[in-house]
Amino acid sequence: MNDRPSWQKYFMQMAFLAATRSTCLRRKVGAVLVKDNQIISTGYNGTPKNIRHCSDQGCLRQQQQIPSGEKHELCRGVHAEQNVIIQAGINGSSTHGATLYCTNQPCSICTRMIINAEIRTVYIADTYPDALAEQLMEEAGVELIHFDRDTGKVTRLI
Repeated sequence: MNDRPSWQKYFMQMAFLAATRSTCLRRKVGAVLVKDNQIISTGYNGTPKNIRHCSDQGCLRQQQQIPSGEKHELCRGVHAEQNVIIQAGINGSSTHGATLYCTNQPCSICTRMIINAEIRTVYIADTYPDALAEQLMEEAGVELIHFDRDTGKVTRLI
């Protein structure tokens, strides 16, 4: 019996590992950007560099009782998907044709960045209710694939 994980499981496990670095009090999200089965960057959600973490100062969204999926601009944090694209840019790695592994389905803001970064495929473990994000991915031809953590089964959503 071979216990060697598939590429999808391997990279998704790394995305979950990246999520452990998150300082978000509401949802810990991790992302790994891959090209030709090589990691080009990782990211997790949290405040920008040199800004106090929400875990240290409290969550503005919690304080204002903002429901999940609304008013993204009222957050001190940068999403994992945004950070993974930013880090690729800082390190000089092209995102054209890359594959993104993310613990959660990207929101519509991150989806727009994914489209413009020319990322072609997004694997997710957990869904997120954002119909606009799904519509944008479908229109742009970005594949959205669900990865089941328990079985390793992949299911194309878009």
